[in-house]
Amino acid sequence: MSDFTTVLKERRSATKFQLGVELADAELDAIFQLVKFTPSAFNLQHAHYVVVKDEVVKEKVYEAAYKQYKIKTASAVILVLGNMDAYQEVATINEGLLNLGVLSKQEYDQTVDSVTSFYETRGETFKREEAIRNASLSAMSFMLAAKDRGWDTCPMIGFDPKAMSEVLNVPDRYVPAMLITIGKEDISAQRPRGYRKPVGEFVSRDTF
Repeated sequence: MSDFTTVLKERRSATKFQLGVELADAELDAIFQLVKFTPSAFNLQHAHYVVVKDEVVKEKVYEAAYKQYKIKTASAVILVLGNMDAYQEVATINEGLLNLGVLSKQEYDQTVDSVTSFYETRGETFKREEAIRNASLSAMSFMLAAKDRGWDTCPMIGFDPKAMSEVLNVPDRYVPAMLITIGKEDISAQRPRGYRKPVGEFVSRDTF
């Protein structure tokens, strides 16, 4: 395992992966065991991951992603989804705290009512934005956790969301946030890191 600063600086968006590198399910599970600690609004855990390793399915994903070569070489391709109806699970998610006595029945009921109202009164656009926002938080955790375990990744938005959802049988309540390819980077194709703005260009103090 590496220290966090090293992981953050060494994580790169890989454009090409070494061929034939197997990514075991146990290794993916170890990454996801860390990902589950990602923060989410009201702890609703909006993110859902569809892991694709099967070559037949991966070929369909490749087609839906405009035939980007990195998909061909990756050990796995992962569709990151956000659940637009995640708020409907607020009661189930908080049952443990109720049973432990951390929340009183009154606090539990208030939490369920307030979270439900928070989402339902703000409409479909907000639910969609929230799904993508929280799934994206989770996806960043995934990429950092993967790098910490020696895996390289690349987040991708270059795909047809409708076609991808059809290929992977995604229910309507889930919105695709991004694809992530994962494997061992072929560094022969690695470019120098792109320009990064100085802190003063992207940080304002007290007002914009």
